[in-house]
Amino acid sequence: MTKDIVNSALSKVLYPGFTKDIVTFGFVNSIEISGNDVSFNVEITSSAPEVAQQITDDATKELKAVGAGKVSVNIKAPKMPEAAKPKSKNIAPHIKNFLMVSSGKGGVGKSTTSVNIAIALAAQGKKVGLLDADIYGPNIPRMMGIADIKPEVTGNKVLPIKAYGIEVMSMGSLMEPGQSLMWRGAMIMKAIEQFLRDILWSDLDVLVIDMPPGTGDAQLTLAQSVPVTAGLTVTTPQGVSLDDSRRSLDMFKKLNIPIAGIVENMSGFIAPDTGVEYDIFGKGTSEPMAKEFDTKVIAEIPIEPSIRTGGDEGKPITFVNPTSESAKRYMAAAESIWATIEAVNAQGGASNESVQPTTPPGVSACSSKH
Repeated sequence: MTKDIVNSALSKVLYPGFTKDIVTFGFVNSIEISGNDVSFNVEITSSAPEVAQQITDDATKELKAVGAGKVSVNIKAPKMPEAAKPKSKNIAPHIKNFLMVSSGKGGVGKSTTSVNIAIALAAQGKKVGLLDADIYGPNIPRMMGIADIKPEVTGNKVLPIKAYGIEVMSMGSLMEPGQSLMWRGAMIMKAIEQFLRDILWSDLDVLVIDMPPGTGDAQLTLAQSVPVTAGLTVTTPQGVSLDDSRRSLDMFKKLNIPIAGIVENMSGFIAPDTGVEYDIFGKGTSEPMAKEFDTKVIAEIPIEPSIRTGGDEGKPITFVNPTSESAKRYMAAAESIWATIEAVNAQGGASNESVQPTTPPGVSACSSKH
């Protein structure tokens, strides 16, 4: 067995789909002969496995016909291109993390929680923004003491208002006091996108987003617009609130949003004169719900008169009275939330690749009947 015999045999092996053989194409190299055993490389241009298999079969057949013993054909083909993975949509890529603060119903202290968690994160050295996405009931301007301040406009962009070391934006800062909004879902969705795209947020470590109550258009739009790093649910100890909070947690699950935990608001009452804590609305009732959704209660915030006065006067308790019991609990909750955010990022970060609206059983997703 010689190289001439091998080349002569391989010159009968046509490249699949062509009239020229693999030797004429110059694809054969590194021929090695040991007795009657033959090994060689064939460098082809196709990544299709069926092309490689046909060349191997034909080459082996032709070499066996001229007396070859063991035939080893080493096909070198280009790698199959990997299918491009769908990228997460992110219309605010300069913001590192997004925290969605949600509740199943209104009146549970969601905005108060958003304000104090944002300030607590800033106090821990993070660069924080606070977006009031509660379009119908924007309370953040009053709570942050910026109710009379209008944001600056630069070109087609709006600068967020700065207060207590964080950047803030709210529909309430763009409207006249007392003005009502009667918007349909599409307008709400557009407003959420503009808050993320057209506000000149800095390169934030985290944007805390105070959502409207419920599980509707605003929540879905946010989850489809940016990869939400974590979700926080705010509830009160009463059963009716817990029922709605389960829907909020279920929404996080369906939108593939990691749950940072539950804040149980109005959990006990701290008497201002004695400092004694009383259980008047219930306390700790969120624990079974937390276990049900594989999360934890990260704070039980008591009813403390200074929280109410601070919210009304635009003086958040976490900033103006950081030694109060409630402020300490907000700080601990913020530490827990940031630990969740770091854990999510360590596992590859958040994604909104498969976020889709859900359709009730028996209802067509594209139905337009009214």
